[in-house]
Amino acid sequence: MVLLLATVGAAFVDLGPLNLAVSLGIAVTKAILIVLIFMHVRGSEPLVHVYAGAGFLWLAILIGLTLCDVLSRGWTQIPGK
Repeated sequence: MVLLLATVGAAFVDLGPLNLAVSLGIAVTKAILIVLIFMHVRGSEPLVHVYAGAGFLWLAILIGLTLCDVLSRGWTQIPGK
């Protein structure tokens, strides 16, 4: 509930360029708590930790490849505008 209130509070406070960093920090903290507590990774065998880490590594690879594709595209010129 504290992180929920932090998310709502961060939405109403203008921090300038730090808005994104604060929001992502809160979101990552929530995600870590969900994985550790609700998915029971914290008290499980080491192999489960390996599989959970592999899942996050795969997610990072997919996001990285998507960003490489999106950021390497040139802006196309629209005729007539």
